[in-house]
Amino acid sequence: MTCSRRQFLKDTATTTLAAALPVSTMVFLTPGELKAAVEDKKTRWTFLVDTNKCVGCGMCVKACKLENEIPYDSPVTRTWVERYVITKDGEAHIDSPLGGRDGFIDDKIRDEVIDPKDITKAFFVPKLCNQCENAPCVQVCPVGATYQTEDGVVLIDRDWCIGCGYCIMACPYGVRFFHPVTKTADKCNFCYHRTSKGLEPACVQACAFDARKIGNLKDPDDPVAKTIATKRVAVLKDEYGTKPHVFYLGLDENVR
Repeated sequence: MTCSRRQFLKDTATTTLAAALPVSTMVFLTPGELKAAVEDKKTRWTFLVDTNKCVGCGMCVKACKLENEIPYDSPVTRTWVERYVITKDGEAHIDSPLGGRDGFIDDKIRDEVIDPKDITKAFFVPKLCNQCENAPCVQVCPVGATYQTEDGVVLIDRDWCIGCGYCIMACPYGVRFFHPVTKTADKCNFCYHRTSKGLEPACVQACAFDARKIGNLKDPDDPVAKTIATKRVAVLKDEYGTKPHVFYLGLDENVR
C-alpha cells in the first residue's frame, strides 16, 4: 500500500509540481513573524560547536552512523568533520575522507602533500544539519514529508517521502542525501529519538573533548543558551537568511 501511494505521489509530482513549485511551496516569513512563531514555545533545540576543541578524531561520526543506521562504509553520513589547512599563500586546503570517520591520519590532503613550513594554521570543523528556523527543505517538500517540530527540529517521514530530491537541492548546506537503503531523503535530526527523551545526541555523547553540545535556546539558564547569548558565536552561510541553529565558537573566516 505504501509503495503504490508513494509511486502515485511521485508521478503526480513529476508531472505537475515543476510549474507550481514557486507559488505553492515557497513561503517566506519576515523576521518578526519568525520570532512570533517561536515566542510561546518552551523548547528550541540548538547546537553549539567549539572548533577550538575539535581534534578530528572521528568518534562523533562513528557514533552517528551506528546510532542512526547509516551503513558504516557508505560515503554518506549525517554529520561529518572537515580538515582545513591554510597555507602562506592564503589558500585553504580542505578534505573530509569518509566524513572524517577514521580521523585524519594521512598527511596528504586530496593527494597533495603540503610542506609543514608552508602551513600558517590548521583546524577541524564539525558539520551537521543546521535545523534552520526558515528551512528551505520544509518549504519545497511537495508532500509534507519534511516538516518542523514545535521545538525547531526538522524531521523526515520516510513513509511519505517520494524521493523527488527537491529538499536535497534546496539545502544550502549540503547536509541532505539519499539513504542508500531506504532510498528516501535523510539528514541529521539532532538524534530526536534521544533528545525528545532528555538524552544527548550520539555525537555529543561520543565527543571526549566537549566540542559538541546541545541545549535549549528558550531556557535562559541553559549553559548552551548562556554561551550563545554572551560569547562571540557565528553561523554558516548567514547570507541565505535561513536562521541556522547550529552555532560555532572560534569559526575561522576560511570555513565554507
